This record gives sequence, C-alpha cells and structure tokens, in this order.
Amino acid sequence: MAPAQQNIEVCTEVMEPALELRLTSDGCKDENNVEHSKNNNTVKQNNILNEKTNNETDFDISKYEAMEFTPRIRWPDLVVQVSLHLVSIYGIFLIVTNEVKLLTTLFALATIYTSGFGITAGVHRLWSHRAYKARTPLRILLAFLFTITGQRDIYTWALDHRVHHKYSETVADPHDVRRGFWFAHVGWLVLTPHPAVEDRRVALRKCSLDLIEDPVVRIQQKIFIPLFLLLNILIPIWIPWYFWNESLVTSFVISFVLRFTTTLNIAFSVNSFAHLWGNKPYDRFIKPAENSVVSLAALGEGWHNYHHVFPWDYRTSELGRINVSTNFIDFFAKIGWAYDLKAATSSMIENRAKRSGDGTLGESEEPETNSKQHFD
Repeated sequence: MAPAQQNIEVCTEVMEPALELRLTSDGCKDENNVEHSKNNNTVKQNNILNEKTNNETDFDISKYEAMEFTPRIRWPDLVVQVSLHLVSIYGIFLIVTNEVKLLTTLFALATIYTSGFGITAGVHRLWSHRAYKARTPLRILLAFLFTITGQRDIYTWALDHRVHHKYSETVADPHDVRRGFWFAHVGWLVLTPHPAVEDRRVALRKCSLDLIEDPVVRIQQKIFIPLFLLLNILIPIWIPWYFWNESLVTSFVISFVLRFTTTLNIAFSVNSFAHLWGNKPYDRFIKPAENSVVSLAALGEGWHNYHHVFPWDYRTSELGRINVSTNFIDFFAKIGWAYDLKAATSSMIENRAKRSGDGTLGESEEPETNSKQHFD
C-alpha cells in the first residue's frame, strides 16, 4: 500500500453514461451541493451563477459554436515565443558543441523537473482540481516551485484550467484541440481567445473564490512580477555564474531561456500530444488519451484519458503507472503536509472502462483501499 493510501477519500458513486460537465473541475458545486459530479463533457446549471450575464442559464454554447470568428495575432506574445525558441535552439547548439559547463546543463535539468512539481502537484492537482488538501508549508513550497516555471500566477492558470475541463472540446475551451495540434500546443497563447472563452473566464471567477481565498494564492498573484524576475530569471542565471564561473551570457541562454522554454513545451505537450495520441481505456468518446511519453516528461501528467474521466483523483492515473507527482504527494501525505487525498476505487474504474473505454484496459493494478471516508 502506498503511504498516502491510508488517508485517501474514495469516490464510490456510480457514474451515469450520460456525459455531464464535471463541476469539480471549476470548484463549483451543483444544485444538490455535490462537489464531485459524474462526468465532464456537458453543462449542469449552477445556482451560484445567478447574475443576468455570464451565467449558465444565459450561456448557449451552440450560438458560440455557430459564430464566425477570426482570431488576431497577439504580436507581443508571438515575438516572445519566437524569441524564446530561437535562443533555445542556440542554447542546444552550445550544449552540443561543448560550450556549456556540465554543471550548468545539469542544473537546468534539475530545475526543470524540480519546479515541475509546482505545476503538477501544485497548481494542477491541488489548486485547479482540489484533489487533495495541503498545509501551509507545502502550499508555500508549491507556490515557489510553480513561480520558478514562469507560467503566470496560480489564480490565472487554475482558472483557465477549470474552464478547459468544464468546456473541453468546445469553442469555450482555451486550447480547444479540435483547432489542431499547433493551436492546442502554443497557438492559443499567441492568438486572441474566442469570445466563448472570455465569457466563461468571467463566469467561472464567480465560483472560483476558493482560489483567491487562499492567502498563498492571493499573495503570489499580487507579487507575481517581482517573484517571476527573481525566481525564474535572476537566481537561475546567478547560480551558475557565481558558483562555477559560467559566463553570464551562457547562463542566461541555458539556465533561463532554454530551461524556461523546455518547461513551457513540456506543459504544452499535455494540451497537444496527450489530447491527440494514445489509447482511451476509460472513455473513447473524448479526445484526451493515455500518453506514456508525455507522462515521463511531465512527471505523470500524460495519463490524460484517466484524468479527464476522474479529474478529482489526486493521482491522475491508476497506480502502477509512471507518475512521479503522485509519489511526491504520497511523501508529503506520509509526513502530514498533504491530506484528504481523493481517489476512485478499482470497481469504479473498471466499470467505467467496460462501459465507455476502447477495450485497451489491461488487468487493473489498482488496489482496493480500506479507507472509511466516502463521497455520498
């Protein structure tokens, strides 16, 4: 039994075949005040959103789907992305030609994967999906690690991710994979968003108060710019220069630009590769798939068919899969910094796979838990 299995909340509800948008993904409760609804592909009315605009009652996704929309290029964002990638190519050239000290390369790699826990265990599983709870020291650690990745502030990232899950594969999805690989990978960051995306971002702010009520999230958002400069740029450049006499230019190229760009592309790969290629053992009717290569690069985030079916499961996959972030959370659960871990049972997983999977689910490696905590 994994260390954290002793304090997992297990969801034992029977899921209906009808596809519903999982309100858990955005932190809103449904009209019956149930946090964990049954699927995540259509919309359920939410009594919290009762204003005349930007609410579920007034929102008609079919009108947005029929709308003619031509996105505009956001030139500053495009210039930034092109510049980052061109300088990164130069950085790879420096590494290949032995112009970079080994310690600098190792430091960049270590920073990529260490800071990645701020995305996977932090802004994704903790803040976006509330798949577990974390005590203040762990939340602070995860906030620092996430800031090192440079991927916007926690509140903005988590809000967009909730919109993505709630409106996945619609025009309201910020990185709708139906618009192609490149749009899902990076295009959504350099093009103006669809009006449906903007509408839903406003709507979900009203029921994502749990984010801004967290003082760690609130403070990180307030001082994000200076934190970004310090943790993502200045300190990573300074360490190789100061401790092993790497040149400032090389340190800038490798320890900031190449590292930052690599981290971005690993995260982008979950939106693109893991939504296009792989098997679908749990739900063959949705785009997200099980992609082991992405999981290896993204610390376990590539088991995406499972994750979109059970977004509230802190593991984002069945046990036995490559999932370093699950081990990370399990460690902190063992020392008491993480608690109330939520997970699906073996029978729940197997029943869903039999009902809607593509038949590729092998023998389950998921052990039953003896936890007495259940969702009603």
